[in-house]
Amino acid sequence: MTNHIPAPPRLAPVAPEAYDEAQKAALADFVATRKVGFSGPWHVFIRSPELLTHAQRMGEYLRYRCTLSGRISEFVILLVARDWTQDYEFGTHRKHGLKAGLSEAIVAAIAEGRRPDGLDEELGIIWDFVTELQRSRRVSDTTYGRALERFGEKGVVDLAGIVGYYSLLALTMNVARVPPPEGENHLSRFPE
Repeated sequence: MTNHIPAPPRLAPVAPEAYDEAQKAALADFVATRKVGFSGPWHVFIRSPELLTHAQRMGEYLRYRCTLSGRISEFVILLVARDWTQDYEFGTHRKHGLKAGLSEAIVAAIAEGRRPDGLDEELGIIWDFVTELQRSRRVSDTTYGRALERFGEKGVVDLAGIVGYYSLLALTMNVARVPPPEGENHLSRFPE
């Protein structure tokens, strides 16, 4: 599903044997904290080890320990990835979203840039909050009130945090032109 010719990647992965001491320490901290593969944005962030360490710690909280369910978190991440047209983030979290309980139809609608049909109340609130925040750079009192009632203050802050954090990852990967994961497609580009 592509309507463009992808540009070549920038900031290719640095070979681990070329890491300096700060990069080695950042990688060790990442592995100890996340216990997942070192791919995607982290190959870009390794060039700034302190930023990598702080970013991955925030991500570890937002992805695995925040007040919102994995299903909601993955829905938000997909919305952010679609907004930024970030192929790696969307491809990776498409798989995570399906495992967390999102349907193929929901994921496909997000990829197409449209509101999925038949969202339950919770995902409907999230859709309104995230798309309003991304489009207008703020959230109306009505949308905020619905999110507050459903998720509480901490949930609203965590929700905004997920949007901001995954926007950081998406824009950084767009600068680096990180390609989609193996087996995943490029997202269609929307008119600019």
